[in-house]
Formats: sequence, C-alpha cells, structure tokens
Amino acid sequence: MAAREYQVEIDKIDLTLKSIEQVLNLPKLMENAALLEKQASEPNLWDDPQSAQIITSKLSRAQSTINKINNIRNRLNDLPVMVELANSETDKSAAFKEVDKELDELTTVINDLEVQTLLSGEYDERDALITIRSEAGGVEAADWAQMLMRMYLRYCERHNYKVEVLETSYAEEAGIKSTTFRVSALYAYGRLSVEQGTHRLVRISPFDSQSRRHTSFAGVEVVPVVEQSDHIEIEEKDLRIDVYRSSGPGGQGVNTTDSAVRITHSPTGIVVSCQNERSQIQNRATAMAVLQSKLLERRRMEERAKLDALKGDNSGSWGNQMRSYVLAPYQMVKDLRTDFEVGNPSAVLDGDLDGFIEAGIKWRKGRE
Repeated sequence: MAAREYQVEIDKIDLTLKSIEQVLNLPKLMENAALLEKQASEPNLWDDPQSAQIITSKLSRAQSTINKINNIRNRLNDLPVMVELANSETDKSAAFKEVDKELDELTTVINDLEVQTLLSGEYDERDALITIRSEAGGVEAADWAQMLMRMYLRYCERHNYKVEVLETSYAEEAGIKSTTFRVSALYAYGRLSVEQGTHRLVRISPFDSQSRRHTSFAGVEVVPVVEQSDHIEIEEKDLRIDVYRSSGPGGQGVNTTDSAVRITHSPTGIVVSCQNERSQIQNRATAMAVLQSKLLERRRMEERAKLDALKGDNSGSWGNQMRSYVLAPYQMVKDLRTDFEVGNPSAVLDGDLDGFIEAGIKWRKGRE
C-alpha cells in the first residue's frame, strides 16, 4: 500500500473549506449572527412569540454553521502538527493511525458540509416528516415498507438525528400498511426530500412456498415541518375527525382507550393519523401539525407546477420510480435519476444512504 500524501490531502480539504466559506459568505454570516444575537437578547422578545421563534431559529442555524466551519478549520490547522509529531514518534505505525483516522473523519465532515451548501431551498433547513406506504405487491409490499422504515431509522441513528414515530398502521400478515415519523435535525428536509418517490424491490419472496422472485413497491413522501410563521388556513368544516383505539402488530391493542386520532381534509382528500401519545388531545394536535405540513408541501408543489408550466417544463415529477433494490438474481441498488449505484444492498438497507442522498442533492441542484 502506497504511503499517503498527507500534505496533498490537507491542501485539498483546505481548498474545499475556503470554497465553502466563500459560498456561505462567512463574514456576512457572522455579521447576521451577531445581529440576531442582539435581537434575541431583547427583554421584550417573547411579546411576539411568532417573531421570537423566527429570530431564535435563524440564530441557532447560523451559529451551528459557524461553529461547524470553525471546528473544521481548527482541526485542519492541527493536522500538520499531528503529522510532524507522528514522524518523531518511535512507534510511527500507531501514531500515523491516529493521523489517518483524523484525516478520514475531516474528509467526511467537509464533504457533508459541501453538500449542505447546495441546500438553499425555502424549507431545506427544516425538520422532515416522512410517510412510507406499501403499494403494489400485497404482503410483499407491506414487508418492503417496513424494511424501508427500518432503513431510514438506521440512517437517522447513524447521523444522530432525533426521530419521533407518529403513527404506524400494521398489515395483517406481516409488515406495515403505512407509517409517519418526524426527523429533527438541521437540513433534515433538504437532505431527505430527495428520497421521495417510489422504491422498487426485487427478491426471492420469503412468503412464497415455491421461492419465486417477486417485485414489490412502496412509496416515500417527505414534507417539511410547518413553523408558526407559515400561514395555512384550515377550516373546521373541512375536517372529519375520527378517534379509534391504537393497535400494534397483528392487531394487538396498545391503548385501552380511543386515543388515536385520524383527520381527513375533505377538499384535498389528505388523511393523517397519530397514535403515539396517550392523550387524544395531544394526538389531535400532532395530527393537525402533520396535516399543516402536508398542505404546505401541496401548496409549494402547486406553485412549482405553475412556474414549470410558464417555463415549458414538461419533464414531469422526478420523484416517481426513483430507486430499484435488487436482491436476486444479482445484488444491486440503483438510483434511476442519478445512475448512482452500489453492489451491497445489505449496507444500504442498514442505513448507508449517504452516497445516494449526496448524488440526489447534486442532481436536483443541476436541474434548477
């Protein structure tokens, strides 16, 4: 194995970091953060809760980005010193393992930050609501939907994203009919929105006694979480609210009271449910927040469709039929939009989605 050219790699990271600082306009970002900090310290800040939330949210995001850049810069400045010290150690092998580890971690962090600079959409910084539904394929599709749920939960676990499962509807034989969960992290929506669309699985069915190959489908919907500053008017007369008893796998009762809530928005046909709280009032509030998020996304998509029509964009939605997972007769996962593919479906289904998400973000940016 050839020796690593440490200075070449350090210079490459430094060049990327300078480019990121330029794109983000670091001096301006720091100036805005100082202004927001001053506004946030005003004694009458919370007299207007809506304005206060906007200010504190913007401040938190600005400070997070600044701290991340400063942390990378400090670690990068320390690397040449680490290399120099490693060269002076008696046990060079052990010392350079530490250098290699730090360099690899910095490369991953800088690549992640570089992708973040591509997320400039109106809602990209927000938390995300992910809904997964089984589609064509019967019990196969229900099992596939549950596999996808696990895949995204494992991805969030890898990145230390907070996840709150709001509702899960289990299928009779195996798997799930649908699930909705919230992912809380900076740029969660911007990153995960590229996962929206139909996911196709080809495998030898574990439910087929003749071990035949089956194809099944599941749909993934990703919407941004609404904030108090969003104006989504919902008329009470347009809602049908049903309460029911929460249930677990196989129809097993979770709660002994009718605390789960299902809300149907008549004008759009959108249906949302929540069963994770013990209180019917809490479940209703959460379900309303989910409905608002879906209506916000619907409004955004309608506005985008109008712009596409004005521009003569007849390419259709990029979200449908977006990825194929093949487990038999060969092993492959391929994104049908970006052509990014890997030959290790097990790793992907265990949450290793970074390559697909990064390729999706770059592909989307190239289409704008």
